[in-house]
Amino acid sequence: MSEQLPAIIVLAPMFGSLLIALVGIKEHRVCLPIVVVSILASLVSTIAVAQQVFTSGPIDYFMGGWEEPIGIGIHLRVDELNALILVVIGIVALLVALFSVGRMDRESEGKAPQFYILYLLLCTGLFGITITADAFNLFVLIEVSSLTSYGLVAMGSNRRGTHAAFNYVIMGTVGASFYLIGVGYLYMKTGSLNMIDIRNVLNSNAAIAESNAIIISFLFILVGIWIKMAFFPLNGWLPNAYSYCPSTSACILAPLMTKVSVYVMIRAMLTIFGFDWIFSHPFWSDLVVWLAVIAILAGSIFALAQREIKKMLSYLIVAEVGYMVGGTWLGDSGGWGVTGAIYHILADAMMALCLFIAAGIFARSFNATHISDLEGLFKKSPWVAAGFVIGALAMIGVPPTCGFFSKFYLIRGGIDAGHWEYVAALLISSLVNAILFFRIFEIAHFGNKPSEGHDHHAEEVTQIKAAWSSTAPLLLSAAAIILLGLFNGQIIELIRVAVEDIPSLTANLKL
Repeated sequence: MSEQLPAIIVLAPMFGSLLIALVGIKEHRVCLPIVVVSILASLVSTIAVAQQVFTSGPIDYFMGGWEEPIGIGIHLRVDELNALILVVIGIVALLVALFSVGRMDRESEGKAPQFYILYLLLCTGLFGITITADAFNLFVLIEVSSLTSYGLVAMGSNRRGTHAAFNYVIMGTVGASFYLIGVGYLYMKTGSLNMIDIRNVLNSNAAIAESNAIIISFLFILVGIWIKMAFFPLNGWLPNAYSYCPSTSACILAPLMTKVSVYVMIRAMLTIFGFDWIFSHPFWSDLVVWLAVIAILAGSIFALAQREIKKMLSYLIVAEVGYMVGGTWLGDSGGWGVTGAIYHILADAMMALCLFIAAGIFARSFNATHISDLEGLFKKSPWVAAGFVIGALAMIGVPPTCGFFSKFYLIRGGIDAGHWEYVAALLISSLVNAILFFRIFEIAHFGNKPSEGHDHHAEEVTQIKAAWSSTAPLLLSAAAIILLGLFNGQIIELIRVAVEDIPSLTANLKL
C-alpha cells in the first residue's frame, strides 16, 4: 500500500470532486465531509511520503508501470525539494476547508457544491504540479489549477470579481502559452519530456545545452512562470483577483498559487536546466536580482497606499514573491539564498493563510473591509486580534515567527553573494510592513477618532464572537507560524539536503 501513496496524494481530491458532482449537487450536507476526508487522505499520504523521503531517499512512482525511457507514462517523484511543500499544501487545504464551514452557501449564493468541486480540483492540480516529474504533465496540471482558480475568483455576487477573473484568464493563458512554447523547444532538442532525462541530455551534450533553442526555451519557461506567480511587473491580475473574490477562495489562492509557481521555477532551474548552467550566465542572475529588488519595493509601497484590507494583503504577496525570486537567483556559494527562498515558500504560505483568514473574519463578523473599519478590534474580539497580530508580526519579521528566520536566511544569502541592493530591499520592505501593520494596530486598539477632552469614561465595547469554524483555522495557522519559527533549524536541515543536489553549490556548501 505504501508504494501507492504518491498516487493517492493526487487522486484523493480528484475522486472527491467527482463524488461531489455525483452526490453533493443534490445533497449539500455531504459536500464538506467529502472535502475533509479527501484532503485528509492526501495530507496523511504526504506526511508518510515525506517521512520516507527523508529517511530513505526520493520516491519514484510510474502510473501504469510505464517507466522511462518509454516516455508515455506519468512519472511522479517525491524528493527532498518538494516533500515539505506537499505537506504545507495539505495543511493549508485542510484549514481552508474548515474555514469554509457555514460560509460557502452565503458567499457563493447557494453554489457550495460547485465551489467544493473547484476547490478539490484546485488541490489536485497543486499536488500534481508539486509531485510531477514530467515537463508536459506539469503544463497540464498548471492548467487544471489555473482553470479552477478562475472559477473560484469569479464565484460570488461581486461583479468586480468576474472582471478580475477575466483579467486573470487573459494573463494566465499568456503565461501558460509561454511555458508550453518553452517545453516544445526542449522536446525538439532533447527528444524527451521527463525532467531528469532532459537534464541528463543537457549535461552530456554541451552543444545542445549551449544552443540558442535551449536558451530560448529557458526564457519562455521563465517568463511564463513569472506571469503565473505575479512577479512584478507581471502582477496586474493578482490584486483585484484576490481582493474581489469570495473570502474562502482568497484563503486558498493567496497562500498557495504564487508559492507553488515559485516552486515550479526552482524545480525548472534545479532539475531541468541545472543551477550550474544558469549561473554560467552571470548577467542573468544579476538582472533577475535587480528585478526582484524592484518587485519587493513596489509591492511594499503599493501595499502602504491601500485602504482596503484584502488589496493591501494582495500587494504584500507581490513583495513576497520578490523575496523568493531574488533569493533563488542570488547564486551565493553557500546556497543560503535558495535555502531561504524554499523556507520562505513554507513560511509565506502560512503567513498569507493567517492574514487572509483574518480578513475574511473581518468582512463577515465585523463588516470591515477597509483598515478604518477595524476600530476597536482588540477589545471586540481578542482571539481574532491575536491571530491577526501573529500573522502581521511574521510579515514584519519579528522573532520567533517564521517570517524572521526566512528573512534572516535570505539576508545571509544576499550578503554572501554581495547583492547589497537585495539586502537593503528586504530591510526597507520590513520597515514598510512595520509602518503598515502598526498603523492598523493603532486603529484596532485606540480607534480613528480623537478622544473628547470632557469624556474621561471609556465607552462600553460589545464583544463580537466569530464562529469557531473561522477562529480555529486562524489560531491554528498562527500557531503554525510560531512552530515553523521555533523549529526552523530542523526544517532548514531538511531543505539543505535538497540544496546539496545543486552541482554549482555542492563544492562550497557551508552547513
